[in-house]
Amino acid sequence: MEVNLICAGVLLAIFAYLYRWITRNNDYFHDKPIPSMAVRPILGSTGPLMLRKVDFQDFIRQIYNKYPGVKVFGTFDTITPFFVIRDPELIKQIGIKDFNHFVDHRPIFGHDDDDHAEHPKALFIKTLVAKNGQRWKEMRAILSPAFTGSKMRQMFSLVGECCDGMVNHYLDLAKATGRVEVEMKDMMSRISINVIASCAFGIKVNCFKEQEHEFVYHGKKMINFSRPIVIARLMMMRIFPKFAARFGIDMLDGEQADYFTRLLQETIETRESKGIIRHDMIDLLLQARKGNLKHQEEKDDQEGFATVQEFNVGKVEITKNMTEAEMIAQCLIFFLGGFETVSSCAMLTAYELVRNPEVQQKLHEEILQTEQELGGKPLSYDALQKMKYMDMVVSESLRIWPLAPAADRLCTQDYIVDDGQGLKFTIDKGACVWFPTAGLHHDPQYFPNPEKFDPERFNDENKKKIDPGTYLPFGIGPRNCIGSRFALMEVKAFMYYILHKFSFVSGPKTEIPLQLRKGLTHLGAENGVHLVLKLR
Repeated sequence: MEVNLICAGVLLAIFAYLYRWITRNNDYFHDKPIPSMAVRPILGSTGPLMLRKVDFQDFIRQIYNKYPGVKVFGTFDTITPFFVIRDPELIKQIGIKDFNHFVDHRPIFGHDDDDHAEHPKALFIKTLVAKNGQRWKEMRAILSPAFTGSKMRQMFSLVGECCDGMVNHYLDLAKATGRVEVEMKDMMSRISINVIASCAFGIKVNCFKEQEHEFVYHGKKMINFSRPIVIARLMMMRIFPKFAARFGIDMLDGEQADYFTRLLQETIETRESKGIIRHDMIDLLLQARKGNLKHQEEKDDQEGFATVQEFNVGKVEITKNMTEAEMIAQCLIFFLGGFETVSSCAMLTAYELVRNPEVQQKLHEEILQTEQELGGKPLSYDALQKMKYMDMVVSESLRIWPLAPAADRLCTQDYIVDDGQGLKFTIDKGACVWFPTAGLHHDPQYFPNPEKFDPERFNDENKKKIDPGTYLPFGIGPRNCIGSRFALMEVKAFMYYILHKFSFVSGPKTEIPLQLRKGLTHLGAENGVHLVLKLR
């Protein structure tokens, strides 16, 4: 009896300690002159999202609209306090001007420090998106030259080859009836894998015919973040980042880490021993690793509106070049980013073209005009960049369907917010901020009639009126998405090649309006996006 009482007392003490530790920040916003959302143990203010009652985009829009006219409000993502920045001027202040106070992302993939960042079992922590502080600045400086317009130009032929294969596959399927039903996410995922396999891993894969290829198997398993074991790892890395780093807890299964590591090592060995140059991402990363990749001024690039600007983070002294493990990690994050964001963007663009046939017709006319100007030559990167209406369509798709509904930053040193109008408080070191992209993109103050798909918002005249603090498809400031050029190049190429031969039309399974997947997951349709490719 006495032993049982002692055990019960110990368990109660442990429970009380854990509860106190988990709820230690619950009153964080009480002394701040800003409103804040209610908080629950463990779930914080994100209960509806964590319990899969709402999709991420709607969640951000709901909390954004909860405090109209407020510049900043407080919330909790699990146990982490977040300042949600609604004011475009303050977003630009934090994201660009005072970037040195907010250099890092929150440690979603574990804790990046000198003792544990190189844990042999952890690859995600070695990716650019997970790097912090000085090492992030060094890695960004090393990698940035690999993602310039000139490098995309060199790589574009590989993308074109993959797109030709995709179109030929569906032309064969449409021969009999002149149409073929497709699920757009599946279709776009397959072409994305083909492109990534070619550009990032140096191998040729045809996902339309080789559905059982081991690259496809491991790739699809790697990006399946809805598995319970992956969710458990993610929660562990969020709540106990140092523990996760110490024991090498990673988003990636050991099987997939071993496969992609071995694949890249074999490819690199072959390239270096035989002097093979393919102008793909592996070539660029090999040059970057050796310090041979230099950033060149590009005066001839005609970037579209959705393409993020380059930002100078100051002169960076590189203390060490990229390790082999870091190089492998960049290819993996390139796979994840390229696969999910590109396929989702292309899928949702196609969905909007079905809902807006007049937009689709105008885009097809621009495609025919571009083909005529090419004079029989294959599509080039330069020709694609000159397609203004294509950029307008993709830019508007990214406005309505931002692939990252919110962008986060970690405060690395105390930061005083003072708007000069009476609002003054401190964002403490260790707190995080959210830029609520989905809320801003659907705010009628910045985008009138925001639910309407209207590419004319981004024509030459109107895009000058858009405040860059209100349109954040790839983030803002030096910590924006480094792969935005490549992603946009892919989406536009996909649209060009498909719409040249087919039109998107609704079919018996087409769901309008679209129902998004609920929970903290990638932007996607709950029941898929089922459309029909109709032969022109």
